[in-house]
Amino acid sequence: MNQAQTLKGFRDFLPRQMAIRNRVISTLKRVFESYGFVELATPTLEYGEILLGKYGEEAEKLMYLFKDQGNRQVGLKYDLTVPLARVMAQYPNLTKPFKRYQIQPVFRAENTQKGRYRELYQCDIDTVGTASLSADAETLAVISDSLLALGFTDFTIRVNSRKILATITDSAAVLQSLDKLDKKSVEEVKQELTTKGVSEKQITDIFAKLESAIPDADLQKVIDLAQDMGVTYIKFDPTLVRGLDYYTGTIFETVVTEPKIGSITGGGRYDNLIRSLDGPDLPAVGTSFGLDRLCDVIEELNLWPDISPTSSQVLVTVFSAELATNSIRLGKELRQRGINCEVYLDPEAKLDKQLKFASEKGIPYVVIIGPEEASRNVFRLKNMQTGDQEQLVLEELVSKIR
Repeated sequence: MNQAQTLKGFRDFLPRQMAIRNRVISTLKRVFESYGFVELATPTLEYGEILLGKYGEEAEKLMYLFKDQGNRQVGLKYDLTVPLARVMAQYPNLTKPFKRYQIQPVFRAENTQKGRYRELYQCDIDTVGTASLSADAETLAVISDSLLALGFTDFTIRVNSRKILATITDSAAVLQSLDKLDKKSVEEVKQELTTKGVSEKQITDIFAKLESAIPDADLQKVIDLAQDMGVTYIKFDPTLVRGLDYYTGTIFETVVTEPKIGSITGGGRYDNLIRSLDGPDLPAVGTSFGLDRLCDVIEELNLWPDISPTSSQVLVTVFSAELATNSIRLGKELRQRGINCEVYLDPEAKLDKQLKFASEKGIPYVVIIGPEEASRNVFRLKNMQTGDQEQLVLEELVSKIR
């Protein structure tokens, strides 16, 4: 018999992890929708020709591509941006600017390590159909507002522009190496450039230009507009490349000081991608939040110590088989009043076992209906955190639990 385990790079999410993930998703949705973004979903599989030729050689090595039973070349989606571009090409009559958000899994055959998985969830926002730099700035504002809403305080939004990088080098191979400066030392990157045939003089010139680079007029306007929108965590970084080929203008990534987990958001302007899919010539800008990394940071820094793996607000115990009906009726009444509750399923179980069950699940309250309570039509409520108990009538019980 095979050992019970997941595939490498794929994970199970147990109840506490799911509680964190669901709170992150609901928080992000709330911020996204406050800026007018609407939700979109796209299929897990796309035609191979849709995916290929959009990301660059390095990214394509990580794609899950295969032939289906109809001998069609298909692939698991690598990100949510190319599928969005396909949607815009396929549905050209969508109202523009089209502001959408999307929260779905993507798949990459990564070398797995901390913060890198083969199935990962992205939470994207994109604005399609306007070249206005206000859209770039608004994207930065959404990043900032979202992270602050999640409880992040120590983060930096690094910004750069592909147009600035074009004044430094027009070599894709050089850019691929510069993109590693957040993971490798300057000397290691210089050595890598040497192995690619870049001369010492060219390397010196490239790094001199990086050191003296300043935001161009467009990028400075984006920064100024974002600051007007309340963003304070911006830093110009001329070494920021963003590895994907489709970016054309502003690019940005967000990093946290601790833990060392890589970028937690990344994106930029991509004005030619939709046209490359035989769609209309629509400018676009957007960013992606890495749900998995966001959750990893929240767990590692214990940002949400109050998170509970259970949705139950109360456990209604069963004192005895004879009183089981009382517990069942109360459970129904509480649910009708909008209170999440469980009724213990085994009427023969001792009360101690039921209380232990509630404690292990993190259920904050327990209701006990013994013979005395049943005769007086009251309910004994126990606070599982403090141990305090009190007898209440139904209306008082509901009010207390809420």
